[in-house]
Amino acid sequence: MTDATARAAAPAPAIPRQSWLALSALLLGMFIALLDTTIVNVALPTIRTNLDASESTLSWIISGYALAFGLTLIPAGRIGDRIGHKWVYFSGVLLFTLASLACGVATSDHQLVVFRVVQGLAGGIFVPAVTAFIQLLFPGRSRGKAFAIMGAVIGVSSALGPIIGGLLIQAFGDEHGWRLVFFVNLPFGIITLIAAAVLLPRRDESVPRPDRGLDWFGLLLVSAAFVALLVPLIQGQDEGWPLWTYLSIAGGLVLLALFGLWEVAYTRRGRTPLVPPKLFSHPQFTGGVVLALVYFAAFTSIFFTISLLWQSGLGNSALASGAVAIPFAVGSIISSSQSNQLAQKLGRNVLVLGTALVTIGLGAMWIILLVVEPADLTNWILLVPLLVAGLGNGFFIAPNVQFIVATVDPQDAGSASAVISAIQRIGSAVGIAIIGSVLFGSLPGGRELATAAGRAAGFTDASAAAMGVSAAFALVAFALVFALPRRVGHGRPSGAGSGAGGDAASGADAGPRAGSHGGSGKHAGAPTA
Repeated sequence: MTDATARAAAPAPAIPRQSWLALSALLLGMFIALLDTTIVNVALPTIRTNLDASESTLSWIISGYALAFGLTLIPAGRIGDRIGHKWVYFSGVLLFTLASLACGVATSDHQLVVFRVVQGLAGGIFVPAVTAFIQLLFPGRSRGKAFAIMGAVIGVSSALGPIIGGLLIQAFGDEHGWRLVFFVNLPFGIITLIAAAVLLPRRDESVPRPDRGLDWFGLLLVSAAFVALLVPLIQGQDEGWPLWTYLSIAGGLVLLALFGLWEVAYTRRGRTPLVPPKLFSHPQFTGGVVLALVYFAAFTSIFFTISLLWQSGLGNSALASGAVAIPFAVGSIISSSQSNQLAQKLGRNVLVLGTALVTIGLGAMWIILLVVEPADLTNWILLVPLLVAGLGNGFFIAPNVQFIVATVDPQDAGSASAVISAIQRIGSAVGIAIIGSVLFGSLPGGRELATAAGRAAGFTDASAAAMGVSAAFALVAFALVFALPRRVGHGRPSGAGSGAGGDAASGADAGPRAGSHGGSGKHAGAPTA
């Protein structure tokens, strides 16, 4: 009998009840983090009206959150390795809850942007602890089950966000409803804090602490680089693209190059870098990172576009705007539940199928917005394209990390999955920045928007331009999929960031162990769903 056969025949170890209770505390936090990524979209038009927010501010509310979230993921995981994940998780949820309260009482658009960035920082602090604890508490096949449950929570919370946001604004009106979109996090946050304090285990002192510090200067460089790139992308359209916007973009590219040089030098000194340069010695991994960035730029921006079109352009309610997203959410939930099984059968073709369906769905929406009269636009017209795109999204989201991680050496899987998860969030921020600039830059002047018919026509045309860019991103992602390996080798670590739990379907002992290289192996945050 081979070792593999013996392992397959061995009974699965019994999981203590305390571990499942701890998982419930972790998934509560995951729920509010993912709920907040989708619930805010439907509130953007009412925020714009009530706070007299500028067009660029609306982009910052979404992209500022995503960027801060992505940049915090890796250092938060490393800090959790050193001091214990329980109190890192608790501190992150506490800060997230307080930031939600601050967002709800904000009296200006600038205040709201600042508090949203703090929310994003807080989310990036506590989400890595979720996957870290799953790695620590659940061995073997039970780990796959735990990650599958986490994937279901991601799907449900993301699907509920637009509906809950729409219901709150519908019930309490535009003036107070958008504030409740943030206040809804408070009861969940308080319950999560109590559950975390009671149910999560303390750090196991028998596990060696990482003996290397955090690459703070590298974090500063990469943060400054992405801020320098995003600020002109978001503000440039508002201000007419003055000289400083081009200088800022150039400066951001220089800072990214300096970050790369610093990481190489930091590694040569025997230190643990934020992003190990050797990962990019694999051309397939580099292509996979670009794929993650481009794909998340494509799909996370579509509901930014739809929410503004449906409410500001067509005059529909926030609830109606939230309802538009239902087919996409349903499609994502259905396909993500089957994606790991399909990945085993089809290999890379499951990602080809996923990106193809997303491209078709977004392309169909672009054509609809181009040819259908604004007065004839309804939820039903977009139902099939959104369902198709949602099905594609589910096929891609769950297995994409394991295929990208498979391009590097197994001992680097942990670092690779953490980098990919951060890139996914940054891709979301970049997508919103670019799409927001295209959408608002395509709107006609004030006189043409003065009437209901003019607003409907103007926003429809601008949304068509924005959706065309999203579809183009999806098409590029489709082409980049072919850079990935055809199959993931059996037993290859898949990382924890797959959203549905890596090898959840097969029950394989997926993902790097706690305390893996660089302390980042288990910190791949769940992807935006």
